[in-house]
Amino acid sequence: MARMTMIESIRDAHFVAMEADDAVVVFGEDVGHFGGVFRCTQGLQQKFGKHRCFDSPISELGIVGAAIGMAANGLRPCVEIQFADYMYPAYDQIVSEAARIRHRSVGDFTVPMTVRMPTGGGIYGGQTHSQSPEALFTHVAGLKTVVPSNPYDAKGLLLASIEDNDPVMFLEPKRLYNGPFDGHYDQPVVPWSKHEAAEVPEGHYTVPLGKAAIRRPGNDLTVLAYGTMVYVALAAAEEAGIDAEVIDLRTLVPLDTELIIESVKKTGR
Repeated sequence: MARMTMIESIRDAHFVAMEADDAVVVFGEDVGHFGGVFRCTQGLQQKFGKHRCFDSPISELGIVGAAIGMAANGLRPCVEIQFADYMYPAYDQIVSEAARIRHRSVGDFTVPMTVRMPTGGGIYGGQTHSQSPEALFTHVAGLKTVVPSNPYDAKGLLLASIEDNDPVMFLEPKRLYNGPFDGHYDQPVVPWSKHEAAEVPEGHYTVPLGKAAIRRPGNDLTVLAYGTMVYVALAAAEEAGIDAEVIDLRTLVPLDTELIIESVKKTGR
């Protein structure tokens, strides 16, 4: 089993999805020839051609609007918003069109579309490359919102998202692309090659949407986290000597309330 960074596992998920289904198309700003600013789509255009992986104009509204039309007509677009901060011009298309079409058409049309976006801070990106807009999606009926915390989950969740018949917002914490981060800025980053969650199976597998995972069993306190904060929570529990149960939500919508309730019944808080 190969050990991958999150970038590599996301790239691998694209390859697996595109090989399995000709309806999967990938596009966005610089995702084709250049392979994306973080190289998550590197090699896709060379393997699958310019009709299935291509560069778009610099228009997030146009990227998402085109993807909605494609999805409603039988394709499965997986598009990239170069940074989550840039998604605001596309927000009306996401909220008013993608999230509504299934119900507005009484099920006649669906939007099997995945919108990927690097999210969060930690890479010295400044105010226009560091935002975390996931809350703006979780409050919209009709959208699913996913935030992976490790390479294994990133591949499995992305494949599940692409195969889902409704729109999925897939937010990738930039701070975790090359290794977990425990909140200590003055310490060197531990690469994914030294972490067991970097073991990624070959080929196809999925991590079900709506299923959280217990990262640290405990009895005194339940801590809910996702993305980068999973590792910060784990480090805080260890350093504080608290017998905390740390749950990685993985999917914000749908939320795994069953696991959360089960944990809180055990810990009491």
